[in-house]
Amino acid sequence: MIREIVFATHTQGDIVAERIVLAYSGGLDTSVAIGWIAEKTGAEVIAVAGDVGQGGEDLDTIRQRALDCGAADAVVVDMKDEFADEYCLPALKANSLYMDKYPLVSALSRPTIVKHLVDAAHQFGASTVAHGCTGKGNDQVRFEVGINALAPELKCIAPVRDTDMTRDKAIAFAEANGLPISTSKRSPYSVDQNVWGRAVETGILEDIWNAPPEDCYEYTSNPAEKREADELVITFDKGVPIAIDGEKVTMLQAIEKLNERAGAHGVGRIDMVEDRLVGIKSREVYEAPGAIALITAHQELENVTLERELARFKRGVEQRWSELVYDGLWFSPLKDALDVFLEESQKHVSGDIRLKLQGGRAWVTGRRSDSSLYDYHMATYDAEDQFDQSLAKGFVDIWGLPSKMAALRDSRVV
Repeated sequence: MIREIVFATHTQGDIVAERIVLAYSGGLDTSVAIGWIAEKTGAEVIAVAGDVGQGGEDLDTIRQRALDCGAADAVVVDMKDEFADEYCLPALKANSLYMDKYPLVSALSRPTIVKHLVDAAHQFGASTVAHGCTGKGNDQVRFEVGINALAPELKCIAPVRDTDMTRDKAIAFAEANGLPISTSKRSPYSVDQNVWGRAVETGILEDIWNAPPEDCYEYTSNPAEKREADELVITFDKGVPIAIDGEKVTMLQAIEKLNERAGAHGVGRIDMVEDRLVGIKSREVYEAPGAIALITAHQELENVTLERELARFKRGVEQRWSELVYDGLWFSPLKDALDVFLEESQKHVSGDIRLKLQGGRAWVTGRRSDSSLYDYHMATYDAEDQFDQSLAKGFVDIWGLPSKMAALRDSRVV
């Protein structure tokens, strides 16, 4: 049972009712959760659904299903541009790859949704927010920690985790109450997706010796299939992709176009065993063609435009930033402070990167920038060389002096 929940109230005529805001996906679990929560608490449920580029059903269909399942009201929001500009773009500037592989597909969408859940709770006078997460995953943390960071007065509940709402019970509840939701069709995988990428787990993938079947992929074509290479140029302005092949794009459009072009060559497939926040290891399969293509290009432009010590320090910031976001700490003081550093690091990251896409890879074939720190006359070994090599011996002697003195010391001390 759900215990120790203090409900906000609102008045309609002589009726006083409690309200709970529910993160609504339109699927079986959250559709059942509408009536499940109402039955166990007597509260009205406000469903909140968002489009972060996951595709599938349109928002109007999802809203109507929520109402048909018993929601007192339903809020649906097109979050795609917001998600791309305010969440994916900072991740790009951070070259964010958790454990050097995972571009934070689900971890980025959760704070986007959290912000709208909190807004809805304030709008409808609710004191509680509900979500459909289990007790084994990272998302329960991302939702609840994010909600409490933005609105410490709100309480959180999770019917699947807190009230033993198993799938069998959810199906039985849906059938008994005639809910307009399919209870028979079931994917062999658990899938979460948005415009930044797609995450796939469970089923055959839980045996880490099994190779991912081709049917678990949707965003990417089989990279083993032979295709003519695709070459394109991405233009950045202060770390922001602003054009592809000279055609201006928004951040959302850049991701969408590269999802299509890089996905056609199987770019962005990731198969890994990752460290979950709750302490277990989990086998995850991801596909993020647009994200991987953009990060590959952005990293190379930084190699051209960032001063060495800034670049070295930034790599440590990138790792810590990725860990904070993965761990559900998007709305945290440290992450906010790192954002300021990352934004400052991008002021010279402008220019063009030429990428080639083929056989599951995106690799750089050219780079140019007015802010480039690469100087041909300093780098060349040909006659145009302007590097004064006579200065090198003294530099090497002084640079290695501490190691030399330590070695001399060690030779004296037995």
